[in-house]
Amino acid sequence: MSITRSTNGIEYDVAVVGGGAAGMMAACTASELGKRVLLLEKNDRMGKKLAITGKGRCNVTNDCDFETLLANVPTNPKFLFAAFREFTTADTKAFFEAHGVPLKTERGNRVFPQSDKASDIVSALVEACRKSGVVTRHEEVSSIEKDGEVFNVCCGSKEYRAQKIIICTGGASYRACGSTGDGYKFASAFGHTIIEPKASLVPLTSGDLICEECMGLSLKNVKVTLRDGKKTVYSEQGEMLFTHFGVSGPVVLSASAHIRKFPITMSIDLKPALDEKTLDARLLRDFEKNRNKEFKNSLSELLPRKLIDVVVFRSGIDGDKRVNEITKDQRRRLLMLLKDLSFTITGTRPVNEAIITSGGVKCSEINPSTMESKLCKGLYFAGEVIDVDAYTGGFNLQIAFSTAVKAAKSAACL
Repeated sequence: MSITRSTNGIEYDVAVVGGGAAGMMAACTASELGKRVLLLEKNDRMGKKLAITGKGRCNVTNDCDFETLLANVPTNPKFLFAAFREFTTADTKAFFEAHGVPLKTERGNRVFPQSDKASDIVSALVEACRKSGVVTRHEEVSSIEKDGEVFNVCCGSKEYRAQKIIICTGGASYRACGSTGDGYKFASAFGHTIIEPKASLVPLTSGDLICEECMGLSLKNVKVTLRDGKKTVYSEQGEMLFTHFGVSGPVVLSASAHIRKFPITMSIDLKPALDEKTLDARLLRDFEKNRNKEFKNSLSELLPRKLIDVVVFRSGIDGDKRVNEITKDQRRRLLMLLKDLSFTITGTRPVNEAIITSGGVKCSEINPSTMESKLCKGLYFAGEVIDVDAYTGGFNLQIAFSTAVKAAKSAACL
């Protein structure tokens, strides 16, 4: 195969592979520092995955302090210390507001564009690249090789040459958006170790009948707890959804980032705002009100319809029994069930259904102060391709932006 080179010499100071959140931020940062920058993206448009994050609203960062930011990174948080110092959550907010995107802060300090349009975040990054002079090409990179001090980036029959390379290809989630693990292949070619990519922030699977019985039911303001034996792995209040395969929803996605092995027990507190004494008083009032009804017909004010049959069955109380015949012990059993509706989680949905990937290029092989490879001079990494991931709430995009700026500034020091 013949290769057509763009020039006979070095055309670019920095080539960025991947036009997502990290790639665009890295490209415009290096270009603003006066470098000749090439941005390569295999999709027909930049930021394809970014455009659908947060259900199309884009939770761009989290308005929290440094300690909270680190605390929300379960995988290799210390590796990100320098990057987070270089480009903070306040810097992220300032960047987008300076590029014409007003922001707002919602529950949990989650930051969104006021328009609720992820496309505005994408447009701001695309425009920042254009204004700074980044050369963009929508071409798929097939290989990256090093020839002396210069990198050759092959895209089919074309070859681009650059002194520095920043790999921002993302992980292995959302394959339809182009995240197909290309960066792992490029990194491996330079001798890097790849920590096995796994799904994180992903729906969970269960074979329990409760999921089948309650399929489609959304629960708000419930408390979800994960237990490995007697050890509590995760506990948080929020919204969840029963599905044909198991469970999903915001609190479930967050929970998935904490799981290291399966099976594991999930417990739902259906009434987290009520302690046992208060809930028992509520049950007594409801029972008195419905004293002549059958038990199965007395719970409509307490539970969603789809949950009633499940709770009646699990309580062990005969559904046809009159409420005024229910004993104190049976009422106690019902109370404990409402505070601890448990079932077994068997696994996760496939990695291509995950919001992010856990795993990637091994952190110990990357200099955290520069994002440069310790194995190949001039090779840098940013974003999800690295073995770092965080919980929901804008923290993963902050990782992308912070590592991108750190890599770009380091690569610009030619």
